[in-house]
Amino acid sequence: SAGTITSGGKTRRAAKMVILDADHPDIEDFIWCKAREEQKARVLAEAGFDMSLDGIDTHSIQYQNANNSVRVSDDFMRAVIDDEQWDLSGRLDGATVRTVKARELFGQIADAAWQCADPGIQFDTTINRWHTAASTGRINASNPCSEYMHLDDSACNLASLNLLAFADEASGEFDVDGFRHAVDVVFIAQDILVGNADYPTDAIGQTSLEFRQLGIGYANLGALLMTSGHAYDSTSGRAYAASLTALMTGQAYRCSTRMARRLGAFGGYQENRNHLLDVLNRHRKAVAEIDAASAPESVLGAAREVWEDVCREAPTTGVRNSQASVLAPTGTIGLLMDCDTTGVEPDLGLVKTKTLVGGGTMSIVNESIGRALSTLGYEETERDAICAYIDEHNTVLGAPYLDPKHVAVFATSMGDNVIHHTGHINMMAAVQPFLSGAISKTVNLPETATVEDIETLLIDAWQLGLKAVAVYRDNCKVAQPLSAGNGNDTKTAQDSIEDPPRSTPVRRRLPRDRSSRTFEFRVADCKGFVTVGEYDDGSPGELFIRVSKQGSTLAGIMDAFAISVSHGLQYGVPLRAFVEAYVGMRFEPAGMTDDPELRIASSLMDYLFRRLAVRYLSLAEREELHIWTTDERIQPTLPGVEETTTVTRQGLDIPADPTRASYHVDPQVQLDADRRDVTERTLSNASNAPLCMQCGVGMQRAGSCFVCTNCGTTSGCS
Repeated sequence: SAGTITSGGKTRRAAKMVILDADHPDIEDFIWCKAREEQKARVLAEAGFDMSLDGIDTHSIQYQNANNSVRVSDDFMRAVIDDEQWDLSGRLDGATVRTVKARELFGQIADAAWQCADPGIQFDTTINRWHTAASTGRINASNPCSEYMHLDDSACNLASLNLLAFADEASGEFDVDGFRHAVDVVFIAQDILVGNADYPTDAIGQTSLEFRQLGIGYANLGALLMTSGHAYDSTSGRAYAASLTALMTGQAYRCSTRMARRLGAFGGYQENRNHLLDVLNRHRKAVAEIDAASAPESVLGAAREVWEDVCREAPTTGVRNSQASVLAPTGTIGLLMDCDTTGVEPDLGLVKTKTLVGGGTMSIVNESIGRALSTLGYEETERDAICAYIDEHNTVLGAPYLDPKHVAVFATSMGDNVIHHTGHINMMAAVQPFLSGAISKTVNLPETATVEDIETLLIDAWQLGLKAVAVYRDNCKVAQPLSAGNGNDTKTAQDSIEDPPRSTPVRRRLPRDRSSRTFEFRVADCKGFVTVGEYDDGSPGELFIRVSKQGSTLAGIMDAFAISVSHGLQYGVPLRAFVEAYVGMRFEPAGMTDDPELRIASSLMDYLFRRLAVRYLSLAEREELHIWTTDERIQPTLPGVEETTTVTRQGLDIPADPTRASYHVDPQVQLDADRRDVTERTLSNASNAPLCMQCGVGMQRAGSCFVCTNCGTTSGCS
């Protein structure tokens, strides 16, 4: 199913989570299955096969849309630390199939993860210790990203808030009231969707409607901490994150108790009442352990207040939802929300290069740097110099004016100013006690990290109370989707294949105070206005098009079209390229225009870009594109060569000789003259008839109206 379903666009296969218990007899084959495939991919890449992210040859590599995790218990982890034996048991009868060294098995997990980032680890005992519906069933697995963990055959409705949107840009203060209100609105909307959604199976639908699992979360934590002047790996950074997470989950459960008062608790509440109340009290106790000296007073105070309300109300009213919050990866929606960082992650690098599904790359520069420097007290000239240095060198190290004590604020997951992997684990540990579910987070390690480093990291994660953890060592995979722009070209095997250099497009923004030209137009029965914003040199840089009534479909489409053309012009696409693409397009509305220089248009696009060509392209360019004005078209020769022409007269222009017997008119001659007079008057009337607004053909009078003999359009009665 996951191989059939596409997500994230048209070509990426959906992911699936595959979990095997640590005591399964096939656990060693499972641990190494993806590492073996990665070895195969490297050999194929070195042989010249296309093993890039969307390469044509990658489909022969197995397991690439599976996230593999080993489910381990506290007993297994204690056996690892004590270097004890570990039994692998049959699934049907529970009999011991064979016995291995727990530490050796754990070492294989770390070694395989070092080679290819899989498998991750899920801590089964911790997961079920925080289970709100343990009487109904245990938690056996998770979703593909490992943040949603609850009953089998269930689904969770996820949504995330952009934390940076609640931070005042000038003062840096966090809008606590606005955040709480946003949590209420989004959480209620999520609960409404539970009852209105469709589910893949009847069992999933029944469990989801009965337990109403929700997963509110956030994105852009890394950017919020940076703009607030907090280092990600710091006591103050962790206290800030813990306070925000506690406030979010507490407000969500407070909203859930209010909904339960009106609509009733979730279906399995009475059966699981003790488990749920125990978990809520665990959350409240964890809030009391947040370092008040390091946390923002307003956020932590609100978190403590709301958790007191929840634990006071829940025993009486129950809660509407068996779980409330998770931290999802927010990869795609993070980009749509203009987030510099995803989920709980710090920034991967101040400048990053993203490999796109379908081909190509995209350079991403962290836009939070300027705000962070302002918060830290740097002057505008100093900020500009530091940002320019980062743009050029892709690192903050060595930047002018930067105080050495502020370097940690700009530390990232990769590059040459990295957050140590313990900083990632400690941040996860800071926020995990305030989440109903788990955290989708990959702990990034530098390429120089060792297998022993990963072993230590996994043990620390268990001891700190995490529910799950995954690792990624830089360049451990042939096709790496996201890499840090640290100024050093790290080549993979695929890069050794001929790779022409690519230049990063630079946007040339228009000055704030700029000149513009506005012209009115009509094509057939469609009237509109076009405003062209110009650079100082007079070249076009933006386009505004207004047609029809505001709010109509056509107006919306033209707005979107104008934005795309404006971005193209500002990123260096020549106007001529747009003219070549759009002139000649045919669709309605089409026909006559009210522009004396361009009388006929085959579509709105055809008219607009011929109008822009006449205004902004040279005559030589327009001649190449066969775009002329009306005056240029009716010249006796091609435009620009008038000096070589000679005026001539047609024979019909010469007046006739006078008749010899002008004093005597023959009756037949008079009749012929009368007929000629009628014909001339008829032709004169025809010449006064308008041209058809639809097809441009001369119309003919029909009573008091004019009619087009070509398409049947009438002018209406005069």
